[in-house]
Amino acid sequence: MNLIDDHQPQQERLEPCPGTLYLVGTPIGNLGDLSERAKSILKDVSLIACEDTRRSGQLLKKIESKVPLISYHKHNLKSRQSQLLEILENKGSIALISDAGLPGINDPGEELVKAVRENSYEVICIPGPCAATTALVISGLPSQRFCFEGFLPKKQSIRKKLLEDIAKEKRTTIIYESPHQLIKLLEDLSISCGKERPIQIARELTKIHEESIGETIEEVLEYFIINRPRGEFTIVLGGNNNHKQETKISESEALNKLNILIRQGEKSNIAARKVAEETGYTKKWLYSKLHKRLDK
Repeated sequence: MNLIDDHQPQQERLEPCPGTLYLVGTPIGNLGDLSERAKSILKDVSLIACEDTRRSGQLLKKIESKVPLISYHKHNLKSRQSQLLEILENKGSIALISDAGLPGINDPGEELVKAVRENSYEVICIPGPCAATTALVISGLPSQRFCFEGFLPKKQSIRKKLLEDIAKEKRTTIIYESPHQLIKLLEDLSISCGKERPIQIARELTKIHEESIGETIEEVLEYFIINRPRGEFTIVLGGNNNHKQETKISESEALNKLNILIRQGEKSNIAARKVAEETGYTKKWLYSKLHKRLDK
């Protein structure tokens, strides 16, 4: 039995509430995406914690907020936490914002949320834009199940292992990347996932020059080699629906994959195994071709 009268307007809580941390979603490019509720919170809380006070200050100036700002980022999060918790203890309210999008996703906000919850204060999210889900829903790739990787690590050993996992992943994968690292990422994905893996790359989401590019890794790599990457990128990579290719690629392509992995520092036997799993050629055949080349 439904005890709630759907025709009666629901009573809204008075915000901001004392002793509460608000995670406020901010625009990822278009100021019009900032909700009225978000504006209200950003005008009425006791304090706003943000990654970059100068950048966030521009947003607050546009909405005519006079609330004081304090920096909160990966380099000072430990020292800032005690200060922010003290404000909540004194019945103050805090808004946490990132440079763009929802705080707590791919930024140090999660550490503050954990500390606030451990001290039994309330955490409320004011929903807003998120580049990951925005890129996903316009990609045309499966969205029922997906995973988010953020920016891939730069340390080569960790990166290679993660790329191997992504290559096997059946769900759609979302990745962030900067323009100067985009081609390197696409080259890595081409090696680990195969050049025919479906992909969509969203650029400058919600901005004037927004566009979505893609079909396969090979096609987008060729595009960005010709057209220098500019702006902010969100990569949506299709899942692995075929662990082994039904049709083998040419021998020269398979050997080229093998040579690339070895040049990147992979041991020859491991490189041969990886290429064998991806292409359908046997590890023994690849290994023999490799040693025949080395003996010349």
